[in-house]
Amino acid sequence: MNKRTSVILSSVLILAGLLLLASNVAGAFFGFRVWQLWPLIVVAVGWAFVLPPLLVRDKRGLGGLFIPGLPVLATGTILLLASIFPRWNVWAWLWPWEVIGVALGFLFAALSMKVIWLLIPAIILGANGVLFQFCTITGWWEVWSLLWVIEPLSVGLALLLINTQRPSRGLRTAGIVLCAWAAFGFLESVVVVLLSSLMPMGWLWRWNGPLTLILIGAALLIWGTKRTSSAPELVAE
Repeated sequence: MNKRTSVILSSVLILAGLLLLASNVAGAFFGFRVWQLWPLIVVAVGWAFVLPPLLVRDKRGLGGLFIPGLPVLATGTILLLASIFPRWNVWAWLWPWEVIGVALGFLFAALSMKVIWLLIPAIILGANGVLFQFCTITGWWEVWSLLWVIEPLSVGLALLLINTQRPSRGLRTAGIVLCAWAAFGFLESVVVVLLSSLMPMGWLWRWNGPLTLILIGAALLIWGTKRTSSAPELVAE
């Protein structure tokens, strides 16, 4: 048995002993039962995925195990909380951590495997997960009428972030266009919400599409004109 295996096995045994001791103390004072710790099986499966890339740093391919491992850890943690207290309705509040767990899995995989493109799903899923968590806590699901722009914005920001490491005109252009679309969409949604109390919704939605196209077209025209004027002129000899 090598040193690393010995350390891992010893840590697992110590952790198991501490958990059993804690469960016995809790059972004596609060009526807690050991069987309520069954979600630790799910947690252990999650750690079985996460530990290899953490312990073996020289094999980048193992970083892909973060993607299934962290969501499984999130699931096991929520199950453990629900089983111990017990409050199974906690899922109504904490289910977005499944999405956040997947996002963190892609993030750690990107860092471990040195694959920058994995930041795209990490940012998109992370932004959606945080917004889902906000809605489950507050109950304000109607904010999606304004914050739907998180979708193009997260993609645009991800492309611009990748562009800082791998400069590309295509990435930069796509990122700017998506962020601009998100900005115009947010402003338009705010205007629609403000005017909805003054005008019939049918009228607003009738003009919503054409006005969106006009705004986007005007923005692209201004941007294209600026690029043309800033380009160096060719002088004929």
